[in-house]
Amino acid sequence: MFSIDSRSRVPIYEQLIQNIIGLIARGALQPDDQLPSVRSLARDLGINPNTVQKAYQELEAKGMIYQAAGRGSFIAPGDALTDSIIQQKLNEARAPILSARKAGVPKGKMLALVEQIYEKE
Repeated sequence: MFSIDSRSRVPIYEQLIQNIIGLIARGALQPDDQLPSVRSLARDLGINPNTVQKAYQELEAKGMIYQAAGRGSFIAPGDALTDSIIQQKLNEARAPILSARKAGVPKGKMLALVEQIYEKE
């Protein structure tokens, strides 16, 4: 379900966050689905429980999961989750778009590329 690349330059907690966001975006995790406990996920992935806890705290701060005292962590319901994923993906697209603009790529070509990507996928 989750995959971590220990050789990646991306911190493990960030990889875990991306894994969970990806599972939500693909519909593999639905609102109110329970996430694995911090200890069990850390054990399964062979990582420190503090790393899992940090990822869960970040996701909770973004409104993507919620904690139920004594019961664990769950996927947050509703539009806040979708809005959060959309905002994150737009933020990820910002740097490459600005880089292309600085390199002189015309706006029309960039928009045409976006259209082309959307139609093919």
